[in-house]
Amino acid sequence: MTANWGAFTTAEPDLARTVEERFRAFTHHVLATVRKDGSPRTSGLEADFRHGELWLGMMHGSLKARDLHRDPRFALQANPGDGTAMGGGDVRISGRAYEVPDGPEKSAYTEEAEPPQPFHLFRTELTEVVRTSVEDEKYLVVQVWKPGEPLRTIKRV
Repeated sequence: MTANWGAFTTAEPDLARTVEERFRAFTHHVLATVRKDGSPRTSGLEADFRHGELWLGMMHGSLKARDLHRDPRFALQANPGDGTAMGGGDVRISGRAYEVPDGPEKSAYTEEAEPPQPFHLFRTELTEVVRTSVEDEKYLVVQVWKPGEPLRTIKRV
C-alpha cells in the first residue's frame, strides 16, 4: 500500500510537520536508488514539499533518474547537519517515485519552483516514514508510519 505526502500529513500531522522541518533545515539530502545491477546508489538531492506532494527533481539524464525509470523504489534520508544537534531527530522516507511527463502539471511546477532546465520531476508514493530521536538523553525513540497502519512508536533504553 502507498500514499502521497498529503495522505501522510492527514494521517499523522504532528509527525509530518516534524519530518518536513527536518528536511527544510538543510537544502541537500541523500537519495538511495537501485542501480541496473541491483546494488544501491546514493546521490545528493533536494526534496520539495508542495501542494500535498513530495517532489524529487533532478538533472536531465542523471543516473538517479535512470535508476528511478528502471525501478521506482527509493529511500530519502534527511541531512543530519554537522551531527552536534539533530533537532527533530533523524528522518527517512521510503517509497516509489514516478516521473511527471511534460504537460500542464510539470509546467505549473516549473513556473512555481523555477528549477534549472532541463530536468526530471518525480512524484512520490510513500511506503514508510521513520523518525529516530533521543528522549530525555536516555531513550532511543523510533516512530514508524506505513500507509493504512497506525503509527508505531518503539522506545529503547
